[in-house]
Amino acid sequence: MKTTDRIMRAAVVAALASWSTAGVAAGFALIEQNASGLGNAYAGQAAAAEDASTVYFNPAGMSRLPGKNLVFVGSLIKPSATFNNTGSTPAVSTVLGAGPFAQNGTGGDAGDLAFVPNFYLSWQLDPQWHVGIGVGVPFGLKTNYDSDWMGRFHAVKSEIKTINVNPSVAFKVNDAFSVGAGVNWQRVQADLTKAVNYSFIASAGGIPGVPNNTEGTNDITGNDSAWGFNLGVLFKPTANTDVGLTYRSAISYTLSGNVSYQGRTALLNSVLGGAFGPAAAAAAGAQIGDSGVTADLKLPATSSAALKFRLNPQWDLLADATWTQWSSLQALNIVRTNGVLLESSPFNWRNTWRVGGGVTHRPNEAWTLRAGLAYDQTPTNDTYRTPRVPDQDRTWLAIGGQYKVSKAGLIDFGYAHLFMKDASINLNGPPALTAAQTAGRGRLIGTFDDKVDILSVQYTHSF
Repeated sequence: MKTTDRIMRAAVVAALASWSTAGVAAGFALIEQNASGLGNAYAGQAAAAEDASTVYFNPAGMSRLPGKNLVFVGSLIKPSATFNNTGSTPAVSTVLGAGPFAQNGTGGDAGDLAFVPNFYLSWQLDPQWHVGIGVGVPFGLKTNYDSDWMGRFHAVKSEIKTINVNPSVAFKVNDAFSVGAGVNWQRVQADLTKAVNYSFIASAGGIPGVPNNTEGTNDITGNDSAWGFNLGVLFKPTANTDVGLTYRSAISYTLSGNVSYQGRTALLNSVLGGAFGPAAAAAAGAQIGDSGVTADLKLPATSSAALKFRLNPQWDLLADATWTQWSSLQALNIVRTNGVLLESSPFNWRNTWRVGGGVTHRPNEAWTLRAGLAYDQTPTNDTYRTPRVPDQDRTWLAIGGQYKVSKAGLIDFGYAHLFMKDASINLNGPPALTAAQTAGRGRLIGTFDDKVDILSVQYTHSF
């Protein structure tokens, strides 16, 4: 047990040290929880139960794993998102429309290379009971534009990072039916930056003396920890068929953190300091003052049904369908600790489906080959899509394999390319923006060219 404890602590430390994320499933979910499933585009994972990563996909699958099983996974994820302008207009300096800001380009490639680690351990206690634990990154987002791009008053950097620790248990009812459950401790951290139009804010607030085209930046950070659960069943309706059903609960957070502003003029700082009276200081503080902030965030529940069918000793077919309750994210309201609303971003996301199919071939005892195809819906739409999450429907094309390096050791690898539709963005007024936001931030109208590449490697050891 002491050795297992040391391994688990080391895995958590490694995951935290490599806490870099980039969402590649729809929205900002990360389905990349192993390499053994990537080659099949993660089709049928809730029914596969091939290694200890089943702790995440279906804890009941641990009942198929004798002895102890360790899994270490590392995934390199490279999303790409480039903006094509088709009619954007610049922000202005005053409520009367004076002093348009320079647009300064389309922001470059907002995607960023990320490394995502995962760790799993399963342990057979007796013929019926199994326990396990998984450590991974189920949600993540990072987009980062050039700081002076034309959409800078809407977004520059957006980063959401999570880490999930998932102890689980499985019970084998009989040879055909198993059940499993787990608890999830999950921590989320968010960091959002954008440019701030100080000239427009001063004009709207009746503060004279701030020159046209005066801008700075703000940085909003927050974090929280919360608990959730997951459930799973695995059964064999026939000798060659496995069916898995799973559910992962939603997790609700109240993030707490800070907002800070950079680049304020001396005049604006004097207003905040009370030189023009408490009423002016309070009004300016609600717009551009540093303070604590909170925000409620509910990450979605998911349900999955999966099938694995063995045609013969060499060939398996896999399929699944996963429903994600993204409607839990309707808006992100960031509130100062004094109760004043700092910013409200409407999302109006919808629930989505992901469907996939895959094939596995075992040409000999040492090698396993995989291929898969999946389609993943986006939760957002053309009206409310933002540059923070320039998401669209995606099609996965994946290949992979496994090599048996020893009696106890396996190496899995996989590669996937995600083909994504052009993502239109139409931040040109209501309902996504108020009239004041449209003037002070500028209209952002165009399309995003998106794509993602994923490479994963996994080592599995049984003992």
